[in-house]
Amino acid sequence: MKHDILLSSPTIIRDFLTYSETIRGKSSKSVEEYYLDLQTFFRYLLSIRGKVPKDTDFENIDISTVDKELISSVTISDLYAFIVYCKNERGNNAATRARKTSTLRIFFKYLTSQIHLIEVNPAELLEAPKVKSALPHHLTLEESLELLSSVEGPNKERDFCILTLFLNCGMRLSELCGLNLSDIRPDGTIRLLGKGNKERIVYLNDACTSAITSYLAVRPNEGVKYEDKNALFISRNKRRISNKTVQHLVQTYLEKAGLGGQGFSTHKLRHTAATLMYQHGNVDIRVLKDILGHANLGTTQIYTHISDKQIKQAIDSNPLSSVKAKPKSKSTDND
Repeated sequence: MKHDILLSSPTIIRDFLTYSETIRGKSSKSVEEYYLDLQTFFRYLLSIRGKVPKDTDFENIDISTVDKELISSVTISDLYAFIVYCKNERGNNAATRARKTSTLRIFFKYLTSQIHLIEVNPAELLEAPKVKSALPHHLTLEESLELLSSVEGPNKERDFCILTLFLNCGMRLSELCGLNLSDIRPDGTIRLLGKGNKERIVYLNDACTSAITSYLAVRPNEGVKYEDKNALFISRNKRRISNKTVQHLVQTYLEKAGLGGQGFSTHKLRHTAATLMYQHGNVDIRVLKDILGHANLGTTQIYTHISDKQIKQAIDSNPLSSVKAKPKSKSTDND
């Protein structure tokens, strides 16, 4: 969590953010999103309650005055009004509004159940906007092979290894960039540090083992910064490779493979790995959950929808799919 966030937060919010990161194990990014959502909410609340001058720019409203008295006055009507404000005035889509709703529910539950600051939880019955479930965008098997075959240049061993790990292991961008040499284990597995600093072990297949071996043979050792000596992937500046660098190289190879401009990204490579394992490898959804490091099975089940769609298409392609019973003829009997 950024230091300036702690400094600018009132004590109640600061304690909640610290609790979320240290006790609940939330990532710094998640905690920062909590802060921004709460900052927006309390700016809105202070504004409608007339606690700030009317001509004050919304983004400059200081929330340091937020205290128990103000928080205790919040009602579920205030919360719904805020969600409407986010939709109409800030142009937030359903997914963003759903996230803000989740933040408010978590925050007020913390205040009532964890530290007992207030007795009644105004967000207990707060419902989130319905978010349309979209199928994850992914590369086909043929496109994946085309992407891998596009790798060339002075860093081809490193770049091929990066793409191979993305497409085979389904790891997140932060997990890949955080890999250390010591994470590669002699039993053919690799240790990943996922969201909330949760560790998981993933087995390496032949393609991954081969790509790592080829890269380690040329990986720079001389001149690497001391603090990055253990980093698996090294940049041209002899530092641990950054998220931005990996994102750039992935986009470069997508362009070379003729796959640019289609919305593909490092995260879409994670979706691709999951989809290929599920569709072509018949991987059990519970096993896939553990490979991807999902906290619950519901997150993983989106990949089953892709298969369901294909099944429907297969049924619809049956040459008998349009054959219907002939309409019943009118009876000419007089009885």
